Amino acid sequence: MKIILLKDVAKLGRKHDVKNVSDGHALNLLIPQGLVIPATPEALKQLEIQKAKTEGQKKVHEGLLAQNMKNLGSTTITIAGKANEKGHLFAGLHREVIAQELSKQSGLQIDPSFIQVEHPIKEIGEHQVEVKGGGKSAKFTLVVKAV
Repeated sequence: MKIILLKDVAKLGRKHDVKNVSDGHALNLLIPQGLVIPATPEALKQLEIQKAKTEGQKKVHEGLLAQNMKNLGSTTITIAGKANEKGHLFAGLHREVIAQELSKQSGLQIDPSFIQVEHPIKEIGEHQVEVKGGGKSAKFTLVVKAV
């Protein structure tokens, strides 16, 4: 059965991929969980429209990122979180949280996918966070304090 992936599925593919899978796998697991839809001609047309829209949005985000990169270098963001005596945070700071705080504190709108952190930040102190996108990169300072 030919399907279109609505989300990234491990060991199968990424969002918007068109794949062939067994009928049982699609009908019993993937479709009921809302991970895929059958690849009908109408669905394939909608997929092309969705891809074009996504590409347009990505270009707009990259344009905004290029504008914000200029102001990003001198920016310092402070986030407070609960920590133990050794300075380890109980909850890690993910890209989405960092992007949200960046927006609140400096007014810069950065898409979380452009923020480069390998692992969630779980230590108090100063951290240099890199933002990459559109062939450019910039860094800002993230200060994590214990509450």
